[in-house]
Amino acid sequence: MKNFRRVWLVAVLTLVAATAMGQKQFTLEDLNFGGTNYRNMIPQNRVLKWWGDQLVRVAPDTCWKVNLKNGKETVMLTRAQLGRWLGDAAGAPSLAGIGFPYPDQPLALLSTGDKRMLVDFKARKCVWSQAREVVQAAEWNANSCALAFVKGDNLYVTDAAGHTRQITTDGSRNIVYGQAVHRNEFGIEGGLFWNSVGSRLAFYRMDQSMVTDYPLVNVPELDDTLHVSATPAPEKYPMAGQTSHKVTVGVYDLSTGKTVYLDAGDPTDRYFTNVSWNPAGDVVYVQELNRDQNDCRLVSYDAINGARIAELYRESHPKYVEPQSPIVFLPWDSDKFIMQSQKDGYNHLYLFDATGKQIRQLTAGQWVVMELLGFDAEQKSVLIAANADSPIQRNIYKVNVTTGERVLIDQGGRGWHNAMLSHSGKWMVDNYQEPDVPRNIALVNTRDGAQYTYFKAPDPWQGYAVPEYRCGSIKADDGITDLHYRMVMPVDFDPAKKYPTVVYVYGGPHAHNVDARWHYASRSWETYMAQRGYLLFILDNRGSENRGRDFEQATFRQLGQVEMRDQMRGVDFLRTLQYVDTARMGVHGWSFGGFMTISLMTHYPDVFKVGVAGGPVIDWKWYEVMYGERYMDTPQTNPEGYALTSLTSKAKDLKGRLQIIIGLNDPTVVPQHAYSFLKACIAAGTQPDFYVYPGQGHNMMGHQSVHLHERITRYFDDYLK
Repeated sequence: MKNFRRVWLVAVLTLVAATAMGQKQFTLEDLNFGGTNYRNMIPQNRVLKWWGDQLVRVAPDTCWKVNLKNGKETVMLTRAQLGRWLGDAAGAPSLAGIGFPYPDQPLALLSTGDKRMLVDFKARKCVWSQAREVVQAAEWNANSCALAFVKGDNLYVTDAAGHTRQITTDGSRNIVYGQAVHRNEFGIEGGLFWNSVGSRLAFYRMDQSMVTDYPLVNVPELDDTLHVSATPAPEKYPMAGQTSHKVTVGVYDLSTGKTVYLDAGDPTDRYFTNVSWNPAGDVVYVQELNRDQNDCRLVSYDAINGARIAELYRESHPKYVEPQSPIVFLPWDSDKFIMQSQKDGYNHLYLFDATGKQIRQLTAGQWVVMELLGFDAEQKSVLIAANADSPIQRNIYKVNVTTGERVLIDQGGRGWHNAMLSHSGKWMVDNYQEPDVPRNIALVNTRDGAQYTYFKAPDPWQGYAVPEYRCGSIKADDGITDLHYRMVMPVDFDPAKKYPTVVYVYGGPHAHNVDARWHYASRSWETYMAQRGYLLFILDNRGSENRGRDFEQATFRQLGQVEMRDQMRGVDFLRTLQYVDTARMGVHGWSFGGFMTISLMTHYPDVFKVGVAGGPVIDWKWYEVMYGERYMDTPQTNPEGYALTSLTSKAKDLKGRLQIIIGLNDPTVVPQHAYSFLKACIAAGTQPDFYVYPGQGHNMMGHQSVHLHERITRYFDDYLK
């Protein structure tokens, strides 16, 4: 019997090994977002949109109504039908970009190359259209059907009847209208803000004529037959401590055709963010932040004459205050609004009246509100995404505005949830992942908790050699704070072997690497490396997001120092694992992670044998004003911090193999960073490697990203494996 069992066990192990050997292997064309097969390797999804409280599934040629209780679908509209209604079957617009802007009317918003239109899908006809063209920025208002757009650097408005009026005449690369300002910091994503009824438009005007030009260069394409030379492509780039741009906020009145500017005083050394409106559309709210970024004020303005009305709220902090979200008025009470703030140490919601008096704090605890999703006006509740159940999760909660009672309403309370609310807030699409769930979509009744699993994505990696993904926590360098890590084990992992290990790092603010998504949010390049026999380790150090104000501000005025100490606690943990080859340890990161990579390579030269640093910051005095001065203050006020964190003085300490990679046209971390480090290495006699992508910005786009990751992989193969 013993011999039979031994033979049976050998046979099973042989079969398992044969099965493993027969599994498919990934390529970068599979795993990289620029790859030719990438779209087939990511979890399937459904494009869903709300028409009031009716859920609609959207595809290029068909729209289906979805029954919210059982997921049953019925055809609502086809592209062929649309073509017949418009009298142009061949030229009917794709339904992929369809919208339903009116919850109580059967009108679909559609766009072609030259116009946008409203189609009544019950009357089966187009009821309105408006010219559409390529512009620099645009914002359309559903209530007035007015369009604001920027073309040729100037601002225009087209009304519902199609009449276009030019609002400005002095637009240029020096005078910027209607676009994001302050280099997209402070939650700014655009520069055009209609009031709810579409009668008035607030817009940014940015004067950057006084800002230094950084000399980027465009290299001609390979198929250039005219043999033209490279051309200047200067970028307005205010570095830390330098003169920055000036921003003002204008208001255009659609009925009178007049423009006024908010009387905010001298805009020098101030930031204007989170522009919003009152429900009546006659008061504008702006959060105004001083250049030192430690004093923020919520101010109201009369939209008719631009006069300053009142300062409603003021928040200061010895380190910095960082407004990220505009105030939002309650849909059932136009005299009350919700504001987000970290003033108690974590981002939470606060209820105020229109005079600026705080009524109550709506949420509280050692967790953060990640997003205000919307409201259920009937139940007088606000719906939020937050990490109250776990620092690495994102869950959906309903909070009663009167009592503050908070209820979890998502599917299962695990994983990472993204929610889309219906018009009334009664229904929610819960699109979520868990570490072992590629994607599920649940339909949720937010009032009674009833849920239906509408869609489960199949595992797109079925049949491939997939590594094991682990998640855990260690203590930070302070010995108190929990830090979360992800570890990607080599394919066919054998604990008796020793594996080369790569630490992937970002480490900076407003980002994290580890959460409860599929495979713990592992980057697909990690899987590619695990397939090649590497172990990958990723740790979210102090300074990263979603852990509260003090967790992030631990790095203030000395970027990289606390982060490195935390990352080295991760290395200490790796040293306890017998299968980690500590003599073959590498590090890789991009942007802030590039800065961290070179920091670790030069501060711990005997630990890290190989590093690849992409788009690295080398000295924070060459980084932009808004981000750099928030975390470092200015070079004039914090010379010790800038000297401590600069990597040019560390060039002499480089011992291992370091490859630096940049985009030649990087407008974020300008090439001066990498060039200066190379100069310092030449002077010190150290030997980094350097690679540049002409025509690319801060990240390599399209198929060039495949080339980039092959290059990164080869570097570790050549010098670490």
